[in-house]
Amino acid sequence: MQMLYNSDSFVVVRFELAPIPAGPEPALSQGGYEIVDKFTRKEIFIVGALAEKFQQGVQAIADSEPTEERFDDFIAGFTTMAQHPLTLH
Repeated sequence: MQMLYNSDSFVVVRFELAPIPAGPEPALSQGGYEIVDKFTRKEIFIVGALAEKFQQGVQAIADSEPTEERFDDFIAGFTTMAQHPLTLH
């Protein structure tokens, strides 16, 4: 688990699990991103193709002119899918 981003609006945490052996092919990595919207108090966990799209979008912002506003606007596009209310354990 690695916190990647923390602003007034969002928290993004990356989860990386041990790779699954796939026979003679390279091991498949597992994991994803948990995105927490602090204002709506909802979270979403993304994996697979959606997680890859998220990573590419973040990298594109980081490679250009990264600002908190640009990151927050990008992340907000993913939190519209968030359905799980945030609960503390």
